[in-house]
Amino acid sequence: VNMYGKCGRLEDARQSFDRMARRNLISWNAMMTAYAQNGRGKEALALFQRMQLEGMTPDVVTFISILSACSHAGLVNEGYHCFAVMHQVYGIAPKAEHYNCMIDLLG
Repeated sequence: VNMYGKCGRLEDARQSFDRMARRNLISWNAMMTAYAQNGRGKEALALFQRMQLEGMTPDVVTFISILSACSHAGLVNEGYHCFAVMHQVYGIAPKAEHYNCMIDLLG
Protein backbone atom coordinates (compact mmCIF):
# COMPACT_ATOMS: atom_id res chain seq x y z
CA VAL A 1 0.00 0.00 0.00
CA ASN A 2 2.76 2.40 1.00
CA MET A 3 4.85 1.69 -2.09
CA TYR A 4 1.92 2.15 -4.48
CA GLY A 5 0.90 5.34 -2.70
CA LYS A 6 4.38 6.84 -2.97
CA CYS A 7 4.38 6.02 -6.69
CA GLY A 8 1.01 7.74 -7.16
CA ARG A 9 -0.71 4.47 -8.04
CA LEU A 10 -3.70 4.97 -5.77
CA GLU A 11 -5.94 2.46 -7.49
CA ASP A 12 -3.34 -0.27 -6.91
CA ALA A 13 -2.84 0.89 -3.32
CA ARG A 14 -6.57 0.76 -2.66
CA GLN A 15 -6.91 -2.62 -4.34
CA SER A 16 -4.14 -4.01 -2.12
CA PHE A 17 -5.76 -2.43 0.93
CA ASP A 18 -9.21 -3.80 0.10
CA ARG A 19 -7.85 -7.30 -0.47
CA MET A 20 -6.27 -7.51 2.99
CA ALA A 21 -7.91 -10.19 5.09
CA ARG A 22 -7.04 -8.27 8.27
CA ARG A 23 -6.21 -4.60 8.49
CA ASN A 24 -4.24 -3.09 11.34
CA LEU A 25 -3.62 0.54 12.20
CA ILE A 26 -0.49 0.58 10.04
CA SER A 27 -2.41 -0.44 6.92
CA TRP A 28 -5.17 2.12 7.59
CA ASN A 29 -2.57 4.86 8.13
CA ALA A 30 -0.67 3.86 4.99
CA MET A 31 -3.79 4.15 2.84
CA MET A 32 -4.78 7.50 4.35
CA THR A 33 -1.23 8.78 3.89
CA ALA A 34 -1.30 7.69 0.24
CA TYR A 35 -4.47 9.71 -0.29
CA ALA A 36 -3.00 12.68 1.60
CA GLN A 37 0.23 12.70 -0.41
CA ASN A 38 -1.73 12.66 -3.65
CA GLY A 39 -4.20 15.44 -2.83
CA ARG A 40 -7.20 13.17 -2.28
CA GLY A 41 -8.42 14.62 0.99
CA LYS A 42 -12.05 13.60 0.67
CA GLU A 43 -11.07 9.98 0.10
CA ALA A 44 -8.77 10.13 3.14
CA LEU A 45 -11.60 11.53 5.27
CA ALA A 46 -14.00 8.84 4.05
CA LEU A 47 -11.46 6.16 4.94
CA PHE A 48 -10.91 7.78 8.34
CA GLN A 49 -14.64 7.57 9.04
CA ARG A 50 -14.79 3.97 7.85
CA MET A 51 -11.82 3.08 10.06
CA GLN A 52 -13.62 4.43 13.11
CA LEU A 53 -16.85 2.64 12.18
CA GLU A 54 -14.93 -0.63 11.99
CA GLY A 55 -13.74 -0.12 15.57
CA MET A 56 -10.15 0.94 14.89
CA THR A 57 -8.83 3.65 17.22
CA PRO A 58 -6.74 6.35 15.51
CA ASP A 59 -3.32 7.26 16.84
CA VAL A 60 -0.90 10.19 16.56
CA VAL A 61 0.16 9.13 13.05
CA THR A 62 -3.44 8.79 11.89
CA PHE A 63 -4.12 12.40 12.79
CA ILE A 64 -0.96 13.63 11.07
CA SER A 65 -2.13 11.85 7.91
CA ILE A 66 -5.69 13.13 8.08
CA LEU A 67 -4.68 16.72 8.91
CA SER A 68 -2.17 16.65 6.06
CA ALA A 69 -4.89 15.35 3.73
CA CYS A 70 -7.20 18.18 4.74
CA SER A 71 -4.40 20.69 4.25
CA HIS A 72 -3.47 19.47 0.76
CA ALA A 73 -7.11 19.43 -0.33
CA GLY A 74 -8.05 22.80 1.21
CA LEU A 75 -10.58 21.23 3.57
CA VAL A 76 -10.25 23.83 6.32
CA ASN A 77 -13.44 23.09 8.28
CA GLU A 78 -12.83 19.36 8.17
CA GLY A 79 -9.26 19.90 9.37
CA TYR A 80 -10.44 21.98 12.32
CA HIS A 81 -12.97 19.28 13.18
CA CYS A 82 -10.37 16.49 13.07
CA PHE A 83 -7.97 18.53 15.19
CA ALA A 84 -10.68 19.01 17.83
CA VAL A 85 -11.70 15.34 17.74
CA MET A 86 -8.09 14.29 18.21
CA HIS A 87 -7.95 15.85 21.66
CA GLN A 88 -11.57 15.92 22.79
CA VAL A 89 -12.59 12.40 21.73
CA TYR A 90 -9.34 10.43 21.63
CA GLY A 91 -7.32 12.33 24.26
CA ILE A 92 -4.33 12.76 21.97
CA ALA A 93 -2.32 15.86 22.83
CA PRO A 94 -1.25 17.74 19.70
CA LYS A 95 2.44 17.52 18.84
CA ALA A 96 4.55 19.81 16.67
CA GLU A 97 3.62 17.81 13.56
CA HIS A 98 -0.09 18.38 14.18
CA TYR A 99 0.43 22.10 14.66
CA ASN A 100 2.52 22.20 11.48
CA CYS A 101 -0.37 20.62 9.57
CA MET A 102 -2.76 23.20 11.01
CA ILE A 103 -0.43 26.05 10.02
CA ASP A 104 -0.23 24.60 6.52
CA LEU A 105 -4.01 24.24 6.45
CA LEU A 106 -4.47 27.93 7.24
CA GLY A 107 -1.62 29.14 5.02
